[in-house]
Amino acid sequence: MIREVTPHDADAITAIYNEYILHSTISFETEPLTPETMRDRIAHIADHYPYFVAEEAGTVVGYCYAHPWKERAAYGHTLETTVYLSPLGQNKGLGRELMLRLIEECRRQGYRALIACITGNNEASRAFHLRLGFEQVSLFKEVGHKFGQWLDVVDYELLLAPQTAPDPTESATLKF
Repeated sequence: MIREVTPHDADAITAIYNEYILHSTISFETEPLTPETMRDRIAHIADHYPYFVAEEAGTVVGYCYAHPWKERAAYGHTLETTVYLSPLGQNKGLGRELMLRLIEECRRQGYRALIACITGNNEASRAFHLRLGFEQVSLFKEVGHKFGQWLDVVDYELLLAPQTAPDPTESATLKF
């Protein structure tokens, strides 16, 4: 079942996320979070942006959300996406269900583009986002350092609205 997040989900989300912090390069955070910190993060994000959890038999096994990609006002129609699954939620299509719900909600709310920032060596996430229609738009080399290794970051983009064609009545003449 996919549903909106509640503050009561903070413990389960913290447990899922801390596994990635402590045992992978998928998250660039290096210190585990407390449930209180996660509860604050959830409140800050869910008050303004879509945030969903996947639940099986009453247990949260995954989550995803969207949040501002950059701070400047001109980026206000673009969000960054995040998705994490516990081992219990993997290989069941829940990540896809979560992301499809997130994409649709972002589209419904009028957002233009979604950005997924992925660790370069996370081939599973890269392939996952390609299957969802995202396209790789950048590669930043050795911008993160964790567990004694330099890590690349790749950005994938999904445009939610079709590009509009230029107005043929507008002059193409440059004006200085």
